[in-house]
Amino acid sequence: MSSILVTGGTGTLGRPTVTRLRAADHQVRVLSRKPGPDHVVADLTSGAGLQAAVEGTDVIVHLATSQGRRDVQQASNLLTAAAGMKHVVVMSIAGIDRIPLPYYRSKLAAERLVAESGVPYTILRATQFHNLIDRVLSAQRFFPAVIAPSIPLQPIAVEDVAVRLTELVDQAPLNGRAPDIGGPERRSVPELARQWKQVRASSRPVVPVRLGGRTFRAFADGAAMVDGPPYGHLTFGEYLL
Repeated sequence: MSSILVTGGTGTLGRPTVTRLRAADHQVRVLSRKPGPDHVVADLTSGAGLQAAVEGTDVIVHLATSQGRRDVQQASNLLTAAAGMKHVVVMSIAGIDRIPLPYYRSKLAAERLVAESGVPYTILRATQFHNLIDRVLSAQRFFPAVIAPSIPLQPIAVEDVAVRLTELVDQAPLNGRAPDIGGPERRSVPELARQWKQVRASSRPVVPVRLGGRTFRAFADGAAMVDGPPYGHLTFGEYLL
């Protein structure tokens, strides 16, 4: 049994991960800016309270993200406070070294900080989550059609990612990346949109689109998917039901 601090523990991936870790008999606390049950109050961006927050912790599972450039600052602050930690497990995204999105560049820079920190670590990259695809499609609810980029994805359930994170916590640090994980199916976004349309009972047409630029080409070439057998079990269609 380990004493674990989870950043981003109240988020989409954080909630099932905390549940999994506790089911594995770990003592889990959640880093948060707001007080709550089993919460440790600290601010990743400013670093306020971080040193006190990590005291008595064996393992940090870093799931928090600012969706932007603050990810680098947050990782830096966390790693400074984590000096002497037994293991830091860091969540990242498949394909960030091949897809030139600004957010992905920030995630890649944060990975480099972790690798250079001297703290024992493991980095796990996963493909896009089912709920992200759902959210992007749902955001178009006022459009006359569902716009779907003609790119392949391999979305994964957060519950499946939580299982893998728990496995990594129970293993020795790799001081590198664990094998990337992805969902059980490779589907184009138009295919996923048609599944979504059927389950959500939408009558709007799905309109596949192709875009220019390096980012679209990288996605179209499969940079967001992973090699090898799938890790996840829950399909996008099953997630929607």
